[in-house]
Amino acid sequence: QVQLVESGGGLVQAGDSLSLSCAASGRILERGAMGWFRQAPGKEREFVAAINWSEYTPYADSVRGRFTISRDHTASSVALQMNGLKPEDTAIYYCAANTRGTAISLARYYEYWGRGTQVTVSS
Repeated sequence: QVQLVESGGGLVQAGDSLSLSCAASGRILERGAMGWFRQAPGKEREFVAAINWSEYTPYADSVRGRFTISRDHTASSVALQMNGLKPEDTAIYYCAANTRGTAISLARYYEYWGRGTQVTVSS
């Protein structure tokens, strides 16, 4: 069983930056992938960004150029640097782990999920 713990959410103003972190209890990134998804009130959960063992990093169109996902050398932690935040980025952000490293932009391929961290962007 893999446990994921997110940190770094908060309340910021439009245009500000925020960094999220996620620590996994296993070395997921040796063969798999870790990703970030978000869910806004009244909306479905959506893909934000992911990184796999080869450092392939897909992004959602809505965040490309503003958000950057990165990993550390331990293969068990990822960060999401969010710049130029917009009110529409307001959501609960979830970290997830995909041990097979396939279809990493699709939520249904992620086996483990964190509890989420709230990001609120005021206009």
